[in-house]
Amino acid sequence: MKAWFITGASRGFGREWAIAALERGDHVAATARDTSTLDDLVEKYGDAVLPLQLDVTDRDACFAAVQQAHERLGRLDVVVNNAGHGQFGMIEEISEAEAREQLETNVFGALWVTQAALPFLREQGSGHILQVSSIGGISAFPNIGIYNASKWALEGFSQALAAEVAGFGIRVTLIEPGGFDTDWGGSSARHAAALPAYDEFRAQAAEERKTRVGAPGDPGASAAAVLRVVDAEHPPLRVFFGTAPLAVAEADYGRRIETWREWDDVSRLAQG
Repeated sequence: MKAWFITGASRGFGREWAIAALERGDHVAATARDTSTLDDLVEKYGDAVLPLQLDVTDRDACFAAVQQAHERLGRLDVVVNNAGHGQFGMIEEISEAEAREQLETNVFGALWVTQAALPFLREQGSGHILQVSSIGGISAFPNIGIYNASKWALEGFSQALAAEVAGFGIRVTLIEPGGFDTDWGGSSARHAAALPAYDEFRAQAAEERKTRVGAPGDPGASAAAVLRVVDAEHPPLRVFFGTAPLAVAEADYGRRIETWREWDDVSRLAQG
């Protein structure tokens, strides 16, 4: 039996993974801004689920929630940083408040929960941190640039973290989903005030995204994948969820390497 701590468990991946864990007999501390969204899980699974109200942008609240989960569950085996939202808007359109809110939730929220959990994981000499990133965490696309920035930051500190904590028996995995039928682009998404200058390009980018993403995946189907990851003896640092991301990554990284090689003489010139 594993003990899970999952942020953003009210819907999407967080909810599906919580259910998958509970169905197989694991215990889950499930967080949400509104814990009434977890009432049906409590009714069905009883004491196996611990609902916790949490706004991940509140650092003190993150530490308190993790402490409460550890006290109740006795240990923490899987910590899932899933809470987050998408911010749409061209870079010129993003307000300071929107930029800060995106980073506070998607980057700092994951950072606070990670920092809160690490002392417990180090003490027990084991644990697995799952950071829910995105294909937008390794590539970047028009109209979600500040979202990309948040996920690139998550990727960066998580890769460093993986090296820092491996000696304590702690594993880190960045889950990088493609397009899934979650609420990421729905009611939970935020939209910047549009500048007319970008209207034509915005429509073009939207069509390109449809082609790139294709048919959205079923979040429920991802449950089997996440259980495979957490049960692996040697889990990956990074894993795509969905069929579309690998082709995007291969094309993007291929272009990067090609450009670096093309300009290598300038790189060498810079060193003197």
